[in-house]
Amino acid sequence: MAIFLLLLLLLVSAVSGDEDAYIGVNIGTDLSDMPTPTEVVALLKAQRIRHVRLYDADQAMLLALAKTGIQVTVSVPNDQLLGIGQSNATAANWVARNIVAHVPATNITAIAVGSEVLTALPNAAPILVSALKFIDSALVASNLDDQIKVSTPHSSSIILDSFPPSQAFFNRSWDPVMVPLLKFLQSTGSYLMLNVYPYYDYMQSNGKIPLDYALFRPLPPNKEAVDANTLLHYTNVFDAVVDAAYFAMSYLNFTNIPIVVTESGWPSKGDSSEPDAIVDNANTYNSNLIKHVLNNTGTPKHPGIAVSTYIYELYNEDLRPGSDSEKNWGLFDANGIPVYTLHLTGADTVFANDTTNKTFCIAKRGADPKMLQAALDWACGPGKVDCSPLLMGHPCYEPNNVASHSTYAFNAYYQRMAKSPGTCDFKGVATITTSDPSHGSCIFPGSSRKNGTLINGTSLAPSSNDTSSARPPQSYGTGSFTTSVMIGVLLTGAVFL
Repeated sequence: MAIFLLLLLLLVSAVSGDEDAYIGVNIGTDLSDMPTPTEVVALLKAQRIRHVRLYDADQAMLLALAKTGIQVTVSVPNDQLLGIGQSNATAANWVARNIVAHVPATNITAIAVGSEVLTALPNAAPILVSALKFIDSALVASNLDDQIKVSTPHSSSIILDSFPPSQAFFNRSWDPVMVPLLKFLQSTGSYLMLNVYPYYDYMQSNGKIPLDYALFRPLPPNKEAVDANTLLHYTNVFDAVVDAAYFAMSYLNFTNIPIVVTESGWPSKGDSSEPDAIVDNANTYNSNLIKHVLNNTGTPKHPGIAVSTYIYELYNEDLRPGSDSEKNWGLFDANGIPVYTLHLTGADTVFANDTTNKTFCIAKRGADPKMLQAALDWACGPGKVDCSPLLMGHPCYEPNNVASHSTYAFNAYYQRMAKSPGTCDFKGVATITTSDPSHGSCIFPGSSRKNGTLINGTSLAPSSNDTSSARPPQSYGTGSFTTSVMIGVLLTGAVFL
């Protein structure tokens, strides 16, 4: 059974809005080499992640989380929803087996009933609220309802006309479900769970949404989106979607239900139709999201009220079906090595792999192999880079392709020149990244890796599937190379529990 652990590094915890927020991440299990529950928990501890969400109620994972103090949200999978929604006894048995048997040793604080049911499993929509009520009744019977809240995650696509946010409303066809659902959340002191993906909003906007607006990058005042009805200014997609949900609830006369963002993130790799699914954008989005949350910024409609957020996701899932981006939402690979290094200055209690001011020079994705080879020759010749690690039998020979070898040489030159302006361009085929390109035993200059262990960063070497082999750096071209620097901006997102 898939565990689908969703990590919540909640950046705001509190229904009142007075407490600090937390940030979280999702953990899927569609990996060819899935870490054991013990290994997952070890990574959570090492990264100081104090809130997690499971996509099910995996017994081994719940046992591994016992006595850690980590706050856990467990889930009723969609394939169990019909049975629970049609039978109070089935719901009571589920709670007894998956909740009562594990508390208080495992600190379970919430139950997510189903996932995006209205859009992914609409035939189960009529029994969704019954399922929540049956689960909650079982918690009441066990005197756990104050400790454990019950809700259900929704896709943000159930919100129509989401901009301007003040005009947003839920798809009216779902009113027979949403109205009793919101009444239940209000009466039990729970929260609306919402999945927010600015990446998809950006991709589907046909160029109407600027990339910087999706990534939390600073915008000049004249570029901010303004809600003409409220005159509220929006500087990012995330806040606009969350406020759209607040306004949609108020349209139905519910004004005091907080929101928890149960999924949000950005893919670090995509196929040819997804040019903005790259490491630097993923790093920028998630770093900015975390900062946005940790700062307790709130949204324009509810400033200062944090929105707790689960980052999607902890691990890259190489077995996940679909496009390349579907497999590359993770912060870590299966070995617990970061895909990129988050920049979280002042947030060292959140991620242990946080570093600041670490930059590397790498070959641009899709760069012309002939131009890469010429730049490689120059770096290893007139550029006076020690390219001996690229020779056959040496640590950085593999992957034996021009992109990988160029990345090593470009970065060696860039570090040797003290990262001076103009030293990472190589006639337009190089760019700056905040992610450590070291891989295996190949340690790049400027890396924090030691003895084959990655301390801060990740492996970004071009794949061994790259078929353009690099020539040994023996003949060197000449030329002058100037730099255009591309550095990801970092901010943070918020969570509301």
